[in-house]
Amino acid sequence: MKHKGTQKIETERLILRPFRVTDAEQMFLNWASDSEVTKYLTWSPHGNADFTRKLLEDWIKQYENDSYYQWCIELNENSQAIGSIGVVKILDYIEAVSIGYCIGKKYWGKGIMTEALGAVIKFLFEEVEVNRIHAAHDTNNPASGRVMSKCGMKYEGTLIQAACNQQGICDVAIYGLIKRDYL
Repeated sequence: MKHKGTQKIETERLILRPFRVTDAEQMFLNWASDSEVTKYLTWSPHGNADFTRKLLEDWIKQYENDSYYQWCIELNENSQAIGSIGVVKILDYIEAVSIGYCIGKKYWGKGIMTEALGAVIKFLFEEVEVNRIHAAHDTNNPASGRVMSKCGMKYEGTLIQAACNQQGICDVAIYGLIKRDYL
């Protein structure tokens, strides 16, 4: 792999870019404080924007590392920070990454996350030269699986009681895509 760090990516409706501390208020209001957004995630809703700001300060420090990938999803039309997408695990020895994402409830069902994930997949295969990309979702959150599927990821199986999120221990569906199938 040729790690390049979090690079700005533009799509028709979105700008995927590194976070800034000034994103804290929008992040808090648009998704990080919403228990419906975090329902199937591993982290709890943020209690206040100051917590969000401190988290962003930690993330921003990590941008110095060229193997750190964490994008703010920003709408082109109004420069609103509406979600995040990033690499949550890197397995250099098999040139594989795992992706995680979330987006504000107001933006669900509009194809925005599919657009963001598709752009990140393209970047990771074409620029970073990963060989495999995978993602997982709680089986009680099939909408996330539809996003993965629309981006060409294939369902590979379900791991029983293999993860934990805000709902407790859960089953997770695994989706993956390898470079030869992407091309």
